[in-house]
Amino acid sequence: MLSWSWFALLAFIPVTLSANAGVKVKLTEKGLEYGKQIGMASLQQKLKTIKVPDISGTQRVPHIGKVQYSLSTMQIVNLGLPKSVLGLVPGTGVSLSIGNAFINLHGNWRVRYLRFIKDSGSFDLSVNGLTITTSISINSDETGRPTVSSVNCEATLSGASIKFHGGASWLYNLFSKFIDKALRSAMQKQICPLVADAISELNPHLKTLNVLAKVDNYAEIEYSMVAPPAISKSSIDFSLKGEFYNIGHHQEPPFSPSAFSLSPQVNNMLYIGVSSFTINSGAFVYNKAGALSLYITDDMIPPSSPIRLNTRTFGAFIPQIAKRFPGLMMKLLVKTVKDPNMTFEPNNMTLQVTSTITAYAIQPNTTLSPLFILNMDASVSTQLHVTGTKLAGAVTLNSMDMTLGISYVGEFQVKSLDNIFSMVLKVAVIPKVNARLEKGYPLPSIGKMNLVNTQLQVLKDCMLIGTDVEFTE
Repeated sequence: MLSWSWFALLAFIPVTLSANAGVKVKLTEKGLEYGKQIGMASLQQKLKTIKVPDISGTQRVPHIGKVQYSLSTMQIVNLGLPKSVLGLVPGTGVSLSIGNAFINLHGNWRVRYLRFIKDSGSFDLSVNGLTITTSISINSDETGRPTVSSVNCEATLSGASIKFHGGASWLYNLFSKFIDKALRSAMQKQICPLVADAISELNPHLKTLNVLAKVDNYAEIEYSMVAPPAISKSSIDFSLKGEFYNIGHHQEPPFSPSAFSLSPQVNNMLYIGVSSFTINSGAFVYNKAGALSLYITDDMIPPSSPIRLNTRTFGAFIPQIAKRFPGLMMKLLVKTVKDPNMTFEPNNMTLQVTSTITAYAIQPNTTLSPLFILNMDASVSTQLHVTGTKLAGAVTLNSMDMTLGISYVGEFQVKSLDNIFSMVLKVAVIPKVNARLEKGYPLPSIGKMNLVNTQLQVLKDCMLIGTDVEFTE
């Protein structure tokens, strides 16, 4: 039941203590208002299922004597919740109060008196002044996922009026005095259980929370909470682990998240702050898994390029290659040897990558003869955007610096190869990287949650995503 989906954001999973968060989420008053609107519509439908039991009894009426009466087939024909407030209780939780609500019912009445006189007709009952107050408690189930429940619920019906159709006027006093109260009591007893049911119906949806979100065959992201929600008068702030792990093997990286905070924001429903720790933990995972290496062959170079991966091209800069390995194709292995490192500065994200480039000559029998190994430090700019509920991006090469690591063909000037390797990186390596980045990495989400009106800005300590949210069936 999507109406209560916002309350899922109140408890991603039970708290696991840690120093700092990798990801922070801020739910604003605008977000709470959206949740309240769809929540009230759902709760209204739930309350319309109130079943009013048939009421019957016997009362002595002056001048008439003993009167047997019954009210039956009572159904709610209208119910309104015109005034509701969803509030934050700093340091505690969420409160819900509903006032000036009303219920209109229609039913049939029947009486028998003086042993043989019978009368019947229909009636309309209007109940006004319905008030409901409740608090929302957050716990966890046996799987470690959150559950929510209604606590301290109170419901009162302050007044009611009955309009009879048919029958004598003395019936009005009978029903007003004896039945009016019974009807209100019967309905009042059902309201809080229905409110509790409406809130509890969220629990199956809480199981869709991507506490451990799979990214690909290498990695998953954990979005467990590292501290209780910080509840203020205007927002709820969540501190999430936001850490990449190798699937099935949760090894901590050799660095920890630094403290960062989300400044007060009001324009969007939800704000998600992603720190460099989260991205760097991903780099650690992929590097450890050996996923940050790539073989480059000539067929990956555009046909129009005059530069080919063969010993003829490289022989023009390193003559001994052409002499020792004439007419052979070449293969390059680009391998990251150090965890890439992302840094955030206002309006700028830079990724530093330290790699080696190993060049091979491909012998006619397909064996590889090593030619040289270069050490390369590269700086790339990163542009990120949100697609669906994923964070995607692309990189562009800023600069690179190469030095000779090992040469199997004698000394040569590494600088002479700058243009070749700059081209190789731009046409073969970076497109591969961008193709993977464009697939995106899941952000914390629940159910069929869509992010709309999304804006992204890079700050000193984090990347901040401001977004509104829509839930779909």
